[in-house]
Amino acid sequence: MKIILALLIFSAIILFHELGHFLLAKKNKIVVTEFSLGMGPRLLSTEKNGTRYSLKLLPLGGSCAMLGEDMEDESKGTFNGAPVWGRIATVAAGPVFNFILAFVFAVLIVTLVGYDPAEVTQVESGSTVAEAGLQEGDIIKEYQGYHIDLARDLYLYMYLNNPQEDETIHMTVERDGKDVELAFKPDVQVRYLLGFNRKSTDSLEVASLIPGMGLSETGVEPGDVITSINGTRLESSDDYTAYLAEHPLTSEPVTITYERDGLEYNAEVTPSESRTAVLDFSYNLAYTKTQGFEVLKYGTLEVKYMIRSTLLSLKELLTGGLGVKDLSGPVGVVDAIGSTYEASKSEGMLTIWVNMLYMAALLSTNLGVMNLLPLPALDGGRLVFLIIEAIRRKPVNRQIEGMVHFAGLMVLMLLMVVVMYNDILKIF
Repeated sequence: MKIILALLIFSAIILFHELGHFLLAKKNKIVVTEFSLGMGPRLLSTEKNGTRYSLKLLPLGGSCAMLGEDMEDESKGTFNGAPVWGRIATVAAGPVFNFILAFVFAVLIVTLVGYDPAEVTQVESGSTVAEAGLQEGDIIKEYQGYHIDLARDLYLYMYLNNPQEDETIHMTVERDGKDVELAFKPDVQVRYLLGFNRKSTDSLEVASLIPGMGLSETGVEPGDVITSINGTRLESSDDYTAYLAEHPLTSEPVTITYERDGLEYNAEVTPSESRTAVLDFSYNLAYTKTQGFEVLKYGTLEVKYMIRSTLLSLKELLTGGLGVKDLSGPVGVVDAIGSTYEASKSEGMLTIWVNMLYMAALLSTNLGVMNLLPLPALDGGRLVFLIIEAIRRKPVNRQIEGMVHFAGLMVLMLLMVVVMYNDILKIF
């Protein structure tokens, strides 16, 4: 069931994207030779008014093939025979339809569960942010110059930008209908750490060592299992947690016992100081019901959030914060939808519907943004050539454009293979 549901959502988003191209092509009197859902060999096919409508074997894509596309033919009915602004509208229609579909889904989500205001729910007494004047009930409107519409905006920004110890935090909050400006430096939480990552939260096996910290300067290696600290036996991760709660680490050395290949070894470790900037306030992440025109407003803000999150993710990819292994293709998307469905079943039908709508809206937004990137073979790349043509009032050499798009397509196909391979490894 979850695979069928995932394929239906994915196919509907692709189909709506291609429908945008199709309708605008018809509007601009461009002959559509084939409108298809899926890739590969045809399963079903029918022809009407010069257009072949096809359902193909692999339900992971679609196409709207136009007469004379990527050719020099400018005769009547061909893509290049249409006015340049008509071609621009036809190419841009696919991503635009994705945003329209995302908006429809977002409005349904807001209607069903509401929106998440970034309302302050708790402020730590005596903290720097409390001294700066932040109060419970304040609505955060801006954080470090980043406009906040929803609580998830703030969560996303903080996730990608951890506060620094010497950083001045600037916030704008709404209180009693008025904007209040706040500025403060974060408090600092000082902890002492052994300097290793566990294989899992319920394991004491060393997964990796943190360079320059405690255990990295001893003989401990990944795969070793911590069995005691200062002579206190640790049989489980709960024992480890309980020990640290009763005996917080300090700058004083401790003796670690670890097991390797059935033998135990001792190592004296000096815990390393770790300083973490903390903001000492909490904010709401729950949803608040709304109605009337507010539904349309927050539906729009949902789509805005999805677009921003996609763009910020792309920025992280370009700056090295994310790698190719963090990307997901059709296989990963289908698996993510299926996993979300399985996780939602125990919460009831409303949760299933909302989560499926959210996944569909997010995917549709992602497809719209990605297709507008000015890269060869994508809609955005085609728009670049068309806009240049509109400015120059004559097209770029068709052969050069075709070669650029072909090269881009080959690179995208290679990337898709790599991403699909990574998706399969993640699943299995």
